[in-house]
Amino acid sequence: GPCTECSCSSGKEPDKDASHTKKKENGDRLCVPKIFFGTRTHKQITQISRELKRTAYSYVPMTILSSRDYTCIHPVVSNSSNRNEMCVELLEGKHGKSCSYYHGVHKLSEHHALQSAPRVYQAWDIEDLVSLGRKLRACPYFAARELMVEADIVFCPYNYLLDPQIRESMDIKLKDQVVILDEAHNIEDCARESVSYGVTESQLRAAREELDFMVSNNIRQKHHEPLRAVCCSLI
Repeated sequence: GPCTECSCSSGKEPDKDASHTKKKENGDRLCVPKIFFGTRTHKQITQISRELKRTAYSYVPMTILSSRDYTCIHPVVSNSSNRNEMCVELLEGKHGKSCSYYHGVHKLSEHHALQSAPRVYQAWDIEDLVSLGRKLRACPYFAARELMVEADIVFCPYNYLLDPQIRESMDIKLKDQVVILDEAHNIEDCARESVSYGVTESQLRAAREELDFMVSNNIRQKHHEPLRAVCCSLI
């Protein structure tokens, strides 16, 4: 597993000192980089974890990062159309309620960490984590993120590695780590997608009308005029 003294296993920025990445002066343990394994779809992660189970590396501490669409088990949030926003609202306790599954997250992450004794730990997939989360009433989404700290291998869809916003929100640091991209010929499409945005003509027309109103009523005219010009040229 990753060496405990070394900063890179904690997910923090590794020290600038080169001795950190090679050998510690007083010890002889190498600092093991994490392997980030990116796939095109969540379904492929399931196949890869099944294959991992059949190898000699089945006992290696791992985690799978995926969206709340796959891992939220809160009865109300998981049935909502915008799980991300509802989850954040619950955790902020805006309406005087919180998420009991989130507060039980350690039950799930520790359960998996306990199994990482040599040769006892078993490779798992999202479904395994979710069904165990239901049993323990603990959140699989945040448990998977917690498990990343000690994991030697992290599976995730491409955009978790390519999209800077997702990387930041997931606290993924790729410096000095190993990155493997499965079926890498799909990367260009995925990169384009992560910086693209779809908008309909009716949305553009509505935006232009609102901007017309702003400009004609002298509301921050110099900001709104160029935006209106963009809408007009797109239409």
